[in-house]
Amino acid sequence: MLLFIFFLFIAVIIIQFVYYIFFFGKFSFTKLQVSITKRIPISVIVCAKNEEENAKKFIPLLLNQNYPNFEIVLIDDASSDNTLEIFEAFEKTYPNVKVVKVENNEAFWGNKKFALTLGIKAAKNEYLLFTDADCFPISDNWIQEMSSNFTQQKTIILGYGAYLKIKNSFLNKIIRFETLFTATQYFAWTKLGKPYMGVGRNMAYKREEFFKTNGFIEHMKIRSGDDDLFINQASYSKNTTICFTADSFTMSKPKTSYKDWFTQKRRHISTARHYKSFDRIQLALFYITQLLFLVLSILLLSFLYQWIIVLSLIIFRYIFTCISLGYASGKLKEKDVMYWFPIIEIILIFTQLNIFITNIFSKPASWK
Repeated sequence: MLLFIFFLFIAVIIIQFVYYIFFFGKFSFTKLQVSITKRIPISVIVCAKNEEENAKKFIPLLLNQNYPNFEIVLIDDASSDNTLEIFEAFEKTYPNVKVVKVENNEAFWGNKKFALTLGIKAAKNEYLLFTDADCFPISDNWIQEMSSNFTQQKTIILGYGAYLKIKNSFLNKIIRFETLFTATQYFAWTKLGKPYMGVGRNMAYKREEFFKTNGFIEHMKIRSGDDDLFINQASYSKNTTICFTADSFTMSKPKTSYKDWFTQKRRHISTARHYKSFDRIQLALFYITQLLFLVLSILLLSFLYQWIIVLSLIIFRYIFTCISLGYASGKLKEKDVMYWFPIIEIILIFTQLNIFITNIFSKPASWK
């Protein structure tokens, strides 16, 4: 039995090596290519529900973008606070602001996809750039950086949505590492010609892509997935690219309690079972090998079975994972979280297992 476990452990290390070096390395080791600046008309779309404080702070940052031709479509999804009033004040002051008011709809209550659909239809431009109401671009050149990646073929752009750093918060390091790790995966698979997800905090696409897939209609009843399920459905190798220049990042306020973050991750992970078969398989295989690596390492070392070889393989595994993620963290400006990588990885593996089990017995809540 121990011999079987030992060879299984070696197989796990090999699979992990292929993922980190050959798959994730497609992003980690890639060189940044500067795109030609374009001036195509852009519609920035922001969907909000009860975001009055964030609207006051972050909409001015969108209005101050260094870009000659853009509008901002502000969607109020039946807010119960003063979000709509704040949006309408911006609309009266700025000619390039358009407000879309969404009334409560019994069939689509609490469904962000319905609100986004109305906003997309109301936008006057063909090229759409998305972010959330609790996000802000870290540069005045955000629109320019993201829009420069559009070409005749590349009509879907996946960007990076970072989270603010909070001093002396280990939860914050976990959240930012998980964000870095997720981005490394979907950027890498996009480079490999197999795009499978993006984040609504920072993505862009041509409106024709939305109508080609009939919008969100195939997954409208799923509570989340306006970003990743749409990308999983609409993206393929020829029409999708990535943007990871520093000026293209958006920034969001992270959760400050483990409970809130856990609830947020439940919504995100619940959509993965609706991905295409290949994407589900590659994600499941990677997670299983992560879990097996921990379990088999403990098991083999506890029996001191071939402990020198096992320990050497464990060290080798952490070397190549740190190299791959280290390069990725440099590109995404998240190097500080790598110091905690081994501990955070263990926490994330078992958190994800907890989420899988929890989601079996109850559905995650809607977006607001």
